[in-house]
Amino acid sequence: MLVLSRRRDESIMIGKEITITIVDVRGDKVRLGIDAPPSISVHREEVFQAIQNEQTEEERTSLL
Repeated sequence: MLVLSRRRDESIMIGKEITITIVDVRGDKVRLGIDAPPSISVHREEVFQAIQNEQTEEERTSLL
């Protein structure tokens, strides 16, 4: 895992197409702005896991 320090309004680039910007910092919460092409899905981890679980369940039921 790469760990970086950034301040408000500073950004991180992932490749040429994804920019993550620190929008706000309040206490222990950080707000991020993510600019990515429409072809790249961006989700919070818990939402991503829920989608993965749902797809796995759909695959299991379709095999029956």
